[in-house]
Amino acid sequence: LPTVSTLLHPRILVQNRGSGDGIECSVHTLPKMLLREFRHVFQDSYLKRPLPGSNDIAVGDSMDVDNAPGAASADADMDNTITATASNANSKQLELLAIPTNQKAREDLVGIGDHIEKEKDRLLNVFMALGSEMCQRIRDQGYWADFIDPCSGLPMLTQDCNKVYSEVDGMECLLNYKSYNAGFCKILTHPAWGSAVYPATIFAHCPIDVALEVVRSYPDS
Repeated sequence: LPTVSTLLHPRILVQNRGSGDGIECSVHTLPKMLLREFRHVFQDSYLKRPLPGSNDIAVGDSMDVDNAPGAASADADMDNTITATASNANSKQLELLAIPTNQKAREDLVGIGDHIEKEKDRLLNVFMALGSEMCQRIRDQGYWADFIDPCSGLPMLTQDCNKVYSEVDGMECLLNYKSYNAGFCKILTHPAWGSAVYPATIFAHCPIDVALEVVRSYPDS
């Protein structure tokens, strides 16, 4: 079921027409819980991207939202700053958006073996190609975008970020997907594919219609 953050419901798309590598993709605003996680990973890097019709935006020192006193009020202040920056830089309001993707794996990825690793490599390559292209299309319009490396959990394009993003927690928050613990690992389960799923996320700071246009431009699987 869609969550309150859903702007574009999940659908299976492909990067190139005729490809068999379908990727489930949707667009969401960031709920408060995920907004805190986003800022923990990216800090204020998303504000430093030059915007159309503006000079480079200089921002102050990064805020540690996890430990700062009055974190709730700090969140509200940051939200107001984002809105003010958007209105000054562009007539379209900028939003922090998540584009979660999930691929149906040919193997149950909880298993081990060379065939599992080979399948993970295939899924990684499919996502990296799409994530890179989507981000470039958004960045070419003057907005910030980045995607998470599924292998490390770290941002691919933003430098000097060493905080790991949890794909499982993100999919639970954005899509209401379930998970279970297996030893020290948290395993995501897709409602149709079970644990044969490969999650990875793209983030953007742009007008909603820009992200929607990019995602909608890809053909159905």
